[in-house]
Amino acid sequence: MTIQLRYSAFSDTGLVRKNNQDSGYASPNLLVLADGMGGAAAGDVASSVTVAHLAQIDDVHPIDDLLPTLRRALAGAHDELIQRATEDPQLAGLGTTCISLLRSNNKLAMVHIGDSRAYLLRDGVLTQVTRDHTLVQYLVDHGEITPEQAENHPKRNVIMRALGDNPGDLEFDESVREAVPGDRWLLCSDGLFGVVSKETITQTLIECANIDECGQQLVELALAGGAPDNVTVVLADVYATADVEDLRECDRGAIVVGAAANKPATTNKLMTHPTRADGKMSAAEQAAQLIPPAEDAEDPIEEPSRRRTPLARLAVVMGIFAVIGIALTAAYAWTQSQYYVAPAGENIGIYKGIPQDIGPISLHSLEERTDVRIKDLTEVVQHRLETPITRSSLSEARELVATLSEQRATTELTPITPANPLNPNGTSQVTPTQPGLTSVNPSAPSTNQPAPGTQSTAPGTSPSTSGTTQSPASPSTGGTGGK
Repeated sequence: MTIQLRYSAFSDTGLVRKNNQDSGYASPNLLVLADGMGGAAAGDVASSVTVAHLAQIDDVHPIDDLLPTLRRALAGAHDELIQRATEDPQLAGLGTTCISLLRSNNKLAMVHIGDSRAYLLRDGVLTQVTRDHTLVQYLVDHGEITPEQAENHPKRNVIMRALGDNPGDLEFDESVREAVPGDRWLLCSDGLFGVVSKETITQTLIECANIDECGQQLVELALAGGAPDNVTVVLADVYATADVEDLRECDRGAIVVGAAANKPATTNKLMTHPTRADGKMSAAEQAAQLIPPAEDAEDPIEEPSRRRTPLARLAVVMGIFAVIGIALTAAYAWTQSQYYVAPAGENIGIYKGIPQDIGPISLHSLEERTDVRIKDLTEVVQHRLETPITRSSLSEARELVATLSEQRATTELTPITPANPLNPNGTSQVTPTQPGLTSVNPSAPSTNQPAPGTQSTAPGTSPSTSGTTQSPASPSTGGTGGK
């Protein structure tokens, strides 16, 4: 069975960013999503160069050549980005994420790096196909934080893998999948999934049958949510060739959106295309046309002779340090709103912060040392305390300690007074008979020799350890009765 793709792509600068650093590409055989980073003079270059290299392989390939072809194209983009950053210091630090899908009949080869995502809607269920290459995803995978904590983590935007100014071997996620009629693929930047919930994205993909209307609706949802970042979506529907009435609907030519369409001067390998599939500018882009560009916002590739003054560079550096300082301050403040329970010497302690250190900087301090001794607790609780138990407030930590303190081990016995074999009530009767002598059986004859089964104890001497009963006035050490 042969299949066809019906595709579309949309991109919007958003409501906060001044320029679009995302790039998207869609054609009958190739889908690409790249989210650039590195500042206004670098992110758009990185994503555009990457799309340009991938556009060169937009052709029909044997199935076995799909992944090697994608790897070579991305390696070429990576090398060019390193060269550009070397030749122009203003581009230092540029980089981009990338998801690329190359088709050969009903097979789709995917190569992915970074935190942009690919989703597959099949039979009404939306599945995230890619895995984010971010610090918070690493922490989630290793059990350091929960997926819910990752959504609002102060370092959720720290990317661990990307194309760009980072010499070294590239590490991609690669796969080959079957294209099944009825599938709908979505490639998107974090400008969409970082603002719009997965449930809303799923509902939109299901309800909007028209692929163009679906793409526009997804972008509008991100704008309605504030759109703090660029928003780019690339969509593709899978059809059986026999079910397509007009094959021209599945070959609309290559659609290029975002930075790759707006800044063709960044590369000679890519022709100019409209920003959106319908050739219309977004509301944010129309508004941007009314605002004259700042003098230092010129494209550094188009006018390489223009350079920022030393004062401007200093201002940029100071601004970067200020942003880093604010981020670090916010991150530290968050850690100090947390608490955890762990050993403090021989007792249970309540600590403020998180059980981690960054070099010489400690992110925790002892808030309270409780009077609950660890050795008095059960082995299960002692073992549980080997790993810090986190709580979101001091009151919750105290409640946890109270719960743990109830799990005490039975290590002490209640003192027992042995029963006198001659007194079935279990109490010893002591009746003095002669000065210095004590008889445990008042009915026995009063002689210097004790009656059978009894013992005499002279003042200052210790009782025998065999066949005797201790007086309550002289309990044995350890709180237990003698034999």
